[in-house]
Amino acid sequence: MFRPYSILSTVILLCFNTILFGQSKGINREKYRINTIETTNTINVDGILDEPAWLTADIATHFQRVLPTDTGFAIAQTEVKVIYNKTTLYVGIICRDSTPGKRPVESLRRDFNFLKNDNFIVFIDTYNDQTNGFAFGVSAAGAQWDGVQANGGTVNLDWDIKWRSAVKNYKDRWVAEFAIPFRSIRYNGGDKEWGINFSRLDLKTNEKSSWAPMPRQFATAALAFTGSLIWDKPLLSSSGLRFSLIPYVSAQTTQNKEDGEGFKPKVNAGIDAKVILSTSMNLDLTVNPDYSQVEVDRQVTNLDRFELFFPEKRQFYLENSDLFAKLGNDNLRPFFSRRIGLESAVLAGARLSGKIGNNWRIGLMDIQTGQNDTVEAGNFTVAAIQRQVFSHSNITAFLVNKQVMNLNNDASFSVNSFNRVAGLEYNLASADNHWLGKAFYHQSFFPGAKGKSATLAENITYSTQFLSAFLNQSWVGADYIAEVGYIRRKGYYEINPGFQYKFFPSSSSIADHGPALKLDMFFDPLMKMTDRETQLLYQVEWMNKSILVVDAKEDFIKLLNPFDPTNTGGIPFAANEEFNWKEIGISFTSDIRKPLNYLISSRYGGYFNGTRWTVYGELYYRVQPYGSLAIVSSYNKLSMPSPYKSAEFLLIGPRLDFTFTDKIFFTSLVQYNNQIDNINLNLRFQWRFAPVSDLFIVYTENSFPGDFKLKNRGLVLKLSYWFN
Repeated sequence: MFRPYSILSTVILLCFNTILFGQSKGINREKYRINTIETTNTINVDGILDEPAWLTADIATHFQRVLPTDTGFAIAQTEVKVIYNKTTLYVGIICRDSTPGKRPVESLRRDFNFLKNDNFIVFIDTYNDQTNGFAFGVSAAGAQWDGVQANGGTVNLDWDIKWRSAVKNYKDRWVAEFAIPFRSIRYNGGDKEWGINFSRLDLKTNEKSSWAPMPRQFATAALAFTGSLIWDKPLLSSSGLRFSLIPYVSAQTTQNKEDGEGFKPKVNAGIDAKVILSTSMNLDLTVNPDYSQVEVDRQVTNLDRFELFFPEKRQFYLENSDLFAKLGNDNLRPFFSRRIGLESAVLAGARLSGKIGNNWRIGLMDIQTGQNDTVEAGNFTVAAIQRQVFSHSNITAFLVNKQVMNLNNDASFSVNSFNRVAGLEYNLASADNHWLGKAFYHQSFFPGAKGKSATLAENITYSTQFLSAFLNQSWVGADYIAEVGYIRRKGYYEINPGFQYKFFPSSSSIADHGPALKLDMFFDPLMKMTDRETQLLYQVEWMNKSILVVDAKEDFIKLLNPFDPTNTGGIPFAANEEFNWKEIGISFTSDIRKPLNYLISSRYGGYFNGTRWTVYGELYYRVQPYGSLAIVSSYNKLSMPSPYKSAEFLLIGPRLDFTFTDKIFFTSLVQYNNQIDNINLNLRFQWRFAPVSDLFIVYTENSFPGDFKLKNRGLVLKLSYWFN
């Protein structure tokens, strides 16, 4: 039976490490400081720092290397200045570049790939909690990059707001200028200091650098290592109620030709609103939202026994999204916003989120969906409250509620009248980020709930320059239900330890290399093993960013339910059958700085009672800065003994991405997937005619691969405008 002391012992370790290592308010805050002074000058955001305020501003310089080594000053040096007026924060940047050659950039698309573009990014810890913040950046070609930060520095790039930037390129440098409205970010009024850090990636010298020094095992987005931005006077606590309105109109027509239907035109309209209640509190509202402009998900060949996860991209759910979306862990999410509006339309919704004082954050969301022929109307509520403890650890309590409205007794509506999950979570982050961890307890409530309707889990990771070690544990009751969540499986205990060690040779060509070992085991409620995966790998990374990984795996599975390993309706294996097999793999990632770069990997070995050979590839070619061609493909050959079904699966997805300017984009994506016997075509045109205001034209169709006979298709035109 389940023994909770194994998880409890790690929870105690989490608390111990927080007390021991969690007292500091940032290891760089006192030494790395830049002052900013209010200006009355008019600042023209043109990439030319010629206004008088720039000439007298404090300078952050002497950037230090982070990669490939974290010692010494960067070859490509950077200078940064920060000024402000009553409405706007301005950042001026000079990126020195003495290395001959073209500056690598992938395209002009917003939220570019960080590793494939020369770029500069500022990370701002506006709350001084080393946990939540904002990131703003540009590529050397002028493409914008912005995101909201959570969990110590993770950046969500699907978040967009109004801000301005300009870039000027010269032979020996490129210069950038940012204008970030205070109304676009959240912060505590009355503060005289923010955490701030500046990051520069220069691909020609193969250097990533930062102003406040950063150990190379961490991303430069890590807020534990920011310096300080010192204001000449306290920031205003409030500037009155402010709001933005984002109305949209859309017209679409769809045809389900497979069912013999004609075109069905539809006109729609709705509105989103963003109400800024204070400098740290925000209210998002939506009425009749439309998500037709959201990019199509990339398909994957599904040989898994469990549901796949696709991330949320809809704007309404993104600000302070960690309060909702980061509850639980990757496989135990009590709330997954993509469940809402999946089967019936969202009628309206509201989200209140932000910070109260220095240590408290709150989030409250309520969404109402409509009814259709197979799904009852529903109300979805999520409430979370978070308390910061020590330097940047926190405790969160939450409640997720799904309430079915006007429950129909018809047998076709076989749903619970309600489903609720309540929980308590503790997030650990030591002051130096060496210790990171989480522990939580969740309890679900629904009609007829039994005693095993809870989950308890923890994870802890220790990272240094050379060693990274982790331990994850989860216990999930057999009766645990989270209808608005993402739960891959239930009724098990899992333990997942592992480590990685890196050597850093003096060689001029190899950056690092080293082994890793991972073990993942699942046990049923009687503590009998049902799954085990052991993986031993060795990784080599070169100075030019190329990476080689070789590994060997051993798998054991005892099926809990019948399962067809091809997921195509073949003869399934019976429940309680046991399988054990071994496999090997190799992957290579080429120098991503080059216009033509690729990733290729292959695996071969057992697969249940047969064999599997897998080849996966990604090919990228860029014509900077106007576009790129990407081809992602996978091939799986399953050889199974009779009477079980053998299969060959091919998934190929060429994608053309054109960025005519930094405001006009066109994307063409074709996905051929013989596992579901489908060809998907998606054409997406976007014109950003004003800040965060867009015209979208999206065409999509699905057809049979053999004769290209059309299954269904749709055309959508959508126009939205952001009114401040």
